[in-house]
Amino acid sequence: MRVLVLNGPNLNLLGSREPEIYGSESLDDIEAVLRDRAEQLGIELDFLQSNHEGALIDAIHEHGDWDGVILNPGALTHTSIALADALSATGLPAIEVPLSNVHAREPFRRHSYISPVVWGQIAGFGFRGYRAALHLLHQRWTERQAEGGSESGA
Repeated sequence: MRVLVLNGPNLNLLGSREPEIYGSESLDDIEAVLRDRAEQLGIELDFLQSNHEGALIDAIHEHGDWDGVILNPGALTHTSIALADALSATGLPAIEVPLSNVHAREPFRRHSYISPVVWGQIAGFGFRGYRAALHLLHQRWTERQAEGGSESGA
């Protein structure tokens, strides 16, 4: 199983940027936790953080034959139809993982262009959302393998 982990604009500042909202874990900390668990589960991971929308879209296209995506698009959640289109075009099962509970924050943060095209969203649990998403994608993949089915499609 192969999972792409994408992080959007400003997530390179995790750990120092508003830790009361986003937590004290850095993106490197999150990656280390996921890599450790992925190794236990036999999952190959590829990580990318970019402050550029096009780089995230290119990564989705390049990993279109993988088994899933864990995505925190950052502020692109609220603005990027193009990112949503890339996810739709590949049919990859994806889970959106905003670190904060966006539904309890400013009204503009409650709208996501990404949510309608992903398998699900895990919001408000900080770095734990990434770990939960990895487990859910692995469970989905395992169930589909047992059924002899395809892993693609949200």
